[in-house]
Amino acid sequence: MDYRLQRRLAAEILGVGESRIWINPDPEYEEEISQAVTKEDVLKLIKRGLIKVRPKKGNSHTRWLQRHIQRRKGRRRGYGKRKGKATARMDPKEMWVARIRKIRRYLRWLRDHGAIDRRTYRRLYRLAKGGTFKSLADLRRHMAEEGLLKEGGK
Repeated sequence: MDYRLQRRLAAEILGVGESRIWINPDPEYEEEISQAVTKEDVLKLIKRGLIKVRPKKGNSHTRWLQRHIQRRKGRRRGYGKRKGKATARMDPKEMWVARIRKIRRYLRWLRDHGAIDRRTYRRLYRLAKGGTFKSLADLRRHMAEEGLLKEGGK
């Protein structure tokens, strides 16, 4: 049976979407429901329980919880699940700390092994602190361009 009109009217009355309207499928009420063409008629059917509102569908928290537990164990975190660049998943401060420690370690090594003098070490140290070098390779490139390394330096 085509109950489009009754479904639309019931949705307006009850203030829900048409997809949430349930109409009794029993053939003995078929004629009665199809005869309801005004809002008053439909309201009477609602009061009698021939037309009802389906409950809202919710999202299952259980499935979320299962996934969450798996992720805490390190599952479901492979390459296929990742979006964005690798840097988007890392804390910028941790990245900075790792980078600056590597650069400072290298500068210290160069100074201790006589590849650069104390003045050059200090100047490069300050430049590194200021964020001049994006990586250790960038520092090495800078030193090569400026000709700062003495013989025997890495």
